[in-house]
Amino acid sequence: MRGFTKKDYWKETEGLNAISSKVQEDIAYHTLSKEEVLKRLETTEEGLSTSAVDQHQQRYGKNVLKEAKTKSLLAKFMEQFKNVMIFILLAAAVLSGVLGEWTDTIIILLVVILNAVLGVVQENKAEQALEALKNMSSPQARVRRGGQVADIKSEELVPGDIVLLEAGNVVPADLRLIETASLQTEEAALTGESLPSDKNAGVLEGSDIVIGDRTNMAYMSSSVTYGRGVGVVTATGMETEVGKIAGYISEEESEVTPLQKKLDELGKYFTYIILGVCVIIFAVGILEGRELLDMLLTSISLAVAAIPEGLPAIVTIILALGVQRMAKRKAIIRKLPAVETLGSTEIICSDKTGTLTLNKMTVEKLHINGTTIEATEALSSMPGGELMLQAMTLCNDSSIEAGEGKSAEESGKTRSGKAIIGDPTETALVDYALSIGFDKREQEKKYPRRTELPFDSDRKLMTTIHEVEAGHYRVLTKGAPDVLLSKCTHINMDGEVIPLTEDHSAHIISNNKGLADEALRVLAFAYREYEQLVENPSPDTTETGLVFIGLIGMIDPPRDEVRDAVAICRKAGIRPVMITGDHRDTAAAIAKRLGIIEDDSSVLTGRELDQISEEDFAERVSDYSVYARVSPQHKVRIVKAWKQKGKIVAMTGDGVNDAPALKTSDIGVGMGITGTDVAKGVSDMVLADDNFTTIVVAVEEGRKVYSNIRKAIQFLLSANLGEVLTLFIATMIGWRILEPIHILWINLVTDTLPALALGLEKASDDLMSKKPRKSSSSIFAGGVGIGIIYQGLVEAALTLFVYNWAHTHYSEGVAVTMAFATLGLLQITHAFNVRSNTKSLFQIGWFSNRYMLWASLISGLMLVLVILIPGLNNWFGVSHLNLVQWGIVCAAALGIVVIVELVKLFIRSSGKGKAWD
Repeated sequence: MRGFTKKDYWKETEGLNAISSKVQEDIAYHTLSKEEVLKRLETTEEGLSTSAVDQHQQRYGKNVLKEAKTKSLLAKFMEQFKNVMIFILLAAAVLSGVLGEWTDTIIILLVVILNAVLGVVQENKAEQALEALKNMSSPQARVRRGGQVADIKSEELVPGDIVLLEAGNVVPADLRLIETASLQTEEAALTGESLPSDKNAGVLEGSDIVIGDRTNMAYMSSSVTYGRGVGVVTATGMETEVGKIAGYISEEESEVTPLQKKLDELGKYFTYIILGVCVIIFAVGILEGRELLDMLLTSISLAVAAIPEGLPAIVTIILALGVQRMAKRKAIIRKLPAVETLGSTEIICSDKTGTLTLNKMTVEKLHINGTTIEATEALSSMPGGELMLQAMTLCNDSSIEAGEGKSAEESGKTRSGKAIIGDPTETALVDYALSIGFDKREQEKKYPRRTELPFDSDRKLMTTIHEVEAGHYRVLTKGAPDVLLSKCTHINMDGEVIPLTEDHSAHIISNNKGLADEALRVLAFAYREYEQLVENPSPDTTETGLVFIGLIGMIDPPRDEVRDAVAICRKAGIRPVMITGDHRDTAAAIAKRLGIIEDDSSVLTGRELDQISEEDFAERVSDYSVYARVSPQHKVRIVKAWKQKGKIVAMTGDGVNDAPALKTSDIGVGMGITGTDVAKGVSDMVLADDNFTTIVVAVEEGRKVYSNIRKAIQFLLSANLGEVLTLFIATMIGWRILEPIHILWINLVTDTLPALALGLEKASDDLMSKKPRKSSSSIFAGGVGIGIIYQGLVEAALTLFVYNWAHTHYSEGVAVTMAFATLGLLQITHAFNVRSNTKSLFQIGWFSNRYMLWASLISGLMLVLVILIPGLNNWFGVSHLNLVQWGIVCAAALGIVVIVELVKLFIRSSGKGKAWD
């Protein structure tokens, strides 16, 4: 079966190249020789002529990232109303206006408009992502045109231009390198690899080589950390790798969250049911000979009773309250629906570098005097330890910044807390030395550097020569262990220099392999004493006859707290998946430390993934928990494969390379500190502390929010069902039980505050020990649907019972008043029932939610005062009640608590508690 190629990916995802003009050819330049590349691009090493530049600019356009087509503010505002529940809300406003309740109409319309404004604000924030990505481009580029070197604006670059690079430059376009001198580029934001990449001008074999392994290419927005180079522009603007990402993230989002889907379905069902019931009641009334206007008002009042007009606003407010709580716990929510989506997350696809790890190379182990030790052991007090530290800090081009050091966030990544500038490997060595009191700056004053042999990727060594004292010089060399060992003739063992034997070499090679097997990056160190300074040092004369000192193993270590977070995820039924641009061994080692995998069988590389067809991968995606050496299109494939299995997928990341996957996932999680503006711009949530553990906190909060939203829905719908059944049955019998104004007032005072109080209910103790809910699961599952039905029936039965009893013993006015008071107070007391479908109120505590106490008190007063206050009761068409009548009303209101408590007791005793929770 044919493997899934890059072209398939662009086609499948409708193309990261969708916005591209497609005039730049898709050629694997890394597989072509320098001569072939120059020929294809119609250029020479001297650069393009002025006329050729003009032709290429007309053909390819400017080297800029195109902006996505933006909607007008009016279009964005109008789109916020494309929601069934919003239509129902607007219908409620119209009906309230028909009934003369203009206050309700104004309030409802204000809520709708406020929701729309908030939606537009959130959408405008998301559009900042592409602008941030554009700002990453280099404003200037040094080019060779017609044999002359000049600095030009990077937007004027065209394919075929010859670009000159040196340390500190930002790569202005995608380049095929044709000359290099110890060139290294930092590509973490694009590839996810934590270490700078060594570059050369050689030809690579294989068109399927991932971006991170294309050592003869330099990509737009990466930075040059070391050396220099010359490259020919192969792609500009939207055709660059960064441009392809820009094209993807600028595409319109169309997916909705699980909750949005459920609420839309709910709104549709209610619309049909409400219209049907209203028609039936209207027809029955007319057949019974009642007045047309009277039945029209009755039908409208029934519609108002049935429509959960407060539901969209309540859901929005509960989500907003969840956002505030998350913000206090370092999880910044950019899009409200993300709160609810978090609660159903089943897969967390996490970038390794900077998310699971510190994104900081750190010395972890050392091999000295024939023994491998941990970095925490006292190196400086060991024989040869000071010599090792000298080699680490003096044969090193990094520098320590003056001042107080890094910010709290940055210094948390280092042992010393100092700001160190330079190559990540070299800064790790200096930082380690500083952490044990060995300062590079003091050593440089004591042993000044006199000359050097810079690092060379072919030689794989770096050498510096220092003056120890007058007439005494010391050569310090570091580099690849196998190369350096071949240059050594002696070894420093316990402070004594002795000849290097085959046994010594075998022991060193064995320990080097042991460190490498732990996915540590290993460097070797050696030295040599000279009596006089070598004027023109060369590798052949200087890097020979060396004395071996030892080895150092480094790694970008996992965050200390992440292992516990991974364990919590597993307990909660959430599967963590690592996706990284790093090498297979490094990724596997980190994943094992974190508990993500137990063996290497769950690891897949990007190249291996390319050999798997889309259909096969969709079936096999659950076999893998670690993906190494991947590129942006691989990340999107992985996320999509999980989504095809019906899983709710969260994707974390901090680099530009993560942006497409962040957007494709159900919920994108960006890093607030180390994350690029692009990654944060397309994310639904941003971690203010870059802490993976915060994701677990956010998931818990998301589950709590969804649980509370379901409680609010159960409360509102059971209350509305109680009103509908009361009016429906009364109308069918011929009773004039409640007026439209009564229904409107009950909805106003009992729906809002208690529902909001339910949104502030505390999470249950076992919330994170349950498996995530399925995206396909109904919002009425877990006893919510059954609860709505039987509790609505109970409310209607108690209200009708009180009315019938009062109508028999008192006047019509008293009977209507008692029915009005009973239905209102029933809903207030019922809000306490809904706090749990299985646990007794005596278990969770009547007073454990203080917001519910205040909500019920305020709602109760608003309901009772319209009966007690003279004049106001006449306006509402209700009468004063005596103590006996109030006693009957209150007994009926508490009756629903007794009935629901008995149902809960039956559920617990029957062993069906989990199914109902």
